Amino acid sequence: MAVRLAQRLMKTQTPFLCRSYPMLVTKEKTEDVAHTKSSLQKKVTVTDIPQAQYGGRHAVTMLPGGGIGPELMGYVREIFAYCGAPIDFEVIDIDPSTEGNHDLEYAITSIKRNGVAIKGNIETKSQTLTEISRNVAIRNELDLFVNVVHCKSLPGIPAHHKDVDIVLIRQNTDGEYAMLEHESVKGVVESMKVVTVENAERVARYAFEFARQNGRKKVTTIHKANIMKMSDGLFLEVAKKVHKDYPELKHDNMIIDNTCMQLVSNPHQFDVMNMTNLYGTIVSNVICGLIGGAGLLSGRNYGDHYAIFEPGTRNTGTAIAGKNIANPFAMINASIDMLNHLGHKEHARVIQEASYETIVDRGIRTPDLGGTNSSTDVVHSILDILSNKRVNWPHGNFFCQN
Repeated sequence: MAVRLAQRLMKTQTPFLCRSYPMLVTKEKTEDVAHTKSSLQKKVTVTDIPQAQYGGRHAVTMLPGGGIGPELMGYVREIFAYCGAPIDFEVIDIDPSTEGNHDLEYAITSIKRNGVAIKGNIETKSQTLTEISRNVAIRNELDLFVNVVHCKSLPGIPAHHKDVDIVLIRQNTDGEYAMLEHESVKGVVESMKVVTVENAERVARYAFEFARQNGRKKVTTIHKANIMKMSDGLFLEVAKKVHKDYPELKHDNMIIDNTCMQLVSNPHQFDVMNMTNLYGTIVSNVICGLIGGAGLLSGRNYGDHYAIFEPGTRNTGTAIAGKNIANPFAMINASIDMLNHLGHKEHARVIQEASYETIVDRGIRTPDLGGTNSSTDVVHSILDILSNKRVNWPHGNFFCQN
C-alpha cells in the first residue's frame, strides 16, 4: 500500500486491471507496461500481462485436471512457496464425470479474471453429444490460437537422438478440433475440418516472427495438401504468403506422414515447425518420445488476451496416478514458463537452475527417464538446491531523486 500511495502521489501509478474487468486496458496502460512484453508478444499476440496486485503478487488460475495432475500441481505449489514466488493460486477442480458444464464455465470465468492459468489435462468422461472436450472448449472460448512447445534435448537423458532443438508452433482452435460432427444419414458420420485464412495467418506470422526474434533460420510448414487440397492447401498457401514478409528466413513444407519418418531418422533438419492442430498433437508426441518422453516438455498457449501453461504432450497419466513415480519436470517447466510470462524472471531462473541441476548434474530421475527415484525425491532435491540460492527481487526507482 505504501508503494502504491507513493506512486499515486508522484503520479507514476498506471491504470490497473480491475479484477472484475480484466480486459479494461487503456492506451496509457498498454504503453506503460510495454517493457514487460517481448517484442514477439507485442507484434503478434498482444497478450496483456495481468498487472500485479497487493504487493506485487499475481493471481493465477490453477486447473489440476485428472490423473497425475493434482499431485504435480501440489509439487508446483510447494516449490513456489519455498522460494517465495509471488503467485496466489485460485484452484478449480473440474469433475470429469459430471454431465453439465458448470465447472467449466466457472474455470473460464476465473481465467478471464486472472488472465493466466496453469493446467493439467482435463478429462471428459461423458460420451453424450452435448458434452464437449473441456480442454478444447477452454482454448476455443479464450481464443488461445497458438500453442508453442520447445523440444530441446537434455544432456545425459536416455534418448534416441541427442542435441535436438526444435520449436513446434501449432494452430490451436481450428482443424479437426473444431468439434463439428454430425450423422448425415444413419451409419454415416461426417467430421468437419475447419481452416480459416485469419487463423492460418495468425499462427504462420507467429511462427515466422518467433524465428526472427529468436535467431532461428528456417520455418517448415507441415500439411497434407496433396490429399486435403482445399483445407491444408489453404493453410500452406497462407504460410507461403506470410513468408514474403520475412525474406531472411528459409521456408519449406513437408507432408505430415513424411514428417514423422524424417523426425525419427533425422530430427536435426528441423528448426521451427508450423502446423495445424491435429498434426501438432502427433508431432509433439513423436518428438517427446525421441528425446526422453512426455514428462520433460512444457507447452504454452497464447491468445490476444490470455495465456495458459501446461505439459507439452497433454497426457493425463491415469495409469501412474498416486504411485509417486510421475515425472514432475513437465509441469515444473510449465510453471517456469508462467513465471517468465508474468515477469518474475528471477524466480523462474532459480527454479529452472535447480531443476536442471537435479535431473542433469545429480541424476535424480523418475523411472520414465531410466532412473529409480520417486516424484518426491525429485522435488526434495529441487528444494534442497533452492535452499542455497538467493532470489534478487527487481525494484523500481519510486523513491529515487534525480
